[in-house]
Amino acid sequence: MTITTTSHRPFPLPKGPWIMAQTWNDVLFAHWPVEPAAIRGKIPADLELETLNGKAWIGILPFLLTDLRARFLPPIPVISRFPEVNIRTYVTYQGVPGVYFFSLDAGSRLAALSARHYFHLPYFHADIAFNKEDSRIRFFSRRSDAKAVFHTSYGPLSDPFSAQKGTLEYWLTERYRLYTAHNRRIYYEDIHHSQWTLQEAEAEFHQNTAAAASDLVLPHTAPLLHYAKKQHVLFWALQGV
Repeated sequence: MTITTTSHRPFPLPKGPWIMAQTWNDVLFAHWPVEPAAIRGKIPADLELETLNGKAWIGILPFLLTDLRARFLPPIPVISRFPEVNIRTYVTYQGVPGVYFFSLDAGSRLAALSARHYFHLPYFHADIAFNKEDSRIRFFSRRSDAKAVFHTSYGPLSDPFSAQKGTLEYWLTERYRLYTAHNRRIYYEDIHHSQWTLQEAEAEFHQNTAAAASDLVLPHTAPLLHYAKKQHVLFWALQGV
C-alpha cells in the first residue's frame, strides 16, 4: 500500500516509516450518543473527552481483519486473519483528535496477547463467528469468561458516499490516532488510510453485553449506523507522550 492522498486527514502524516499494515473488511459503525459525564471518569485524566454538540459518543465496530503484516514482510501466519469487535470513544490530547478503546475482542488468542504486550491495548480473546452471505453479515462474539457477548446481523442500505468535513459522519469515522495508557503514561499510535467510503446501514442487535462488560451503559435509542466494505490501513510505531 502506498500513501497517495492526505487531504482528508484532520492532521498531517506522522514522520518516519509505517511499520505494519492490515485490511478491515465489512465494518459496521454503530454509534450511540451519551452524556459526557457518563464516561468522563472511564478514560485517563490526561485525555480530553471530545464531544460534538454537547454529546460524547460510544462506538461499537465489528469487522473482519485480514492481511496483517509487518513492513516488507508477507502476511503473518496464524494471526493474519481474524474477526474483531471494538468499543471506543473519542478524545483529544494537546489538540490532536483520536480514539480511546474501552475494549477490543479478537478471534485470535495470539493476536490479542501480542497487542496487549506491544501496544498496551485492552485486547481480549473471544470466540467469534463471522459469516457473510451476499451483502449480509452475521457476527457473534463471546469472550471466554462469557461476560462480553455481542451478536448482530448487519448490511448496507444506501449507495456509497464520502463524509464531508464538518459533518457528524466525518467526525466519527475519520480518526487517525489511537490513545492508550500504561503504567500511568499516555501512549499514541498513528495510522493512515484512504478516506472512508461509507454506506448507510441497518442492523439487528440480538445480544449485546459487550458494553456492560466495560461498565458502559448504552442509551435505549437506536444507534447511528454506517457500513464500510473495505479499508487498507497503515500503522506507525507506538509513541509515549
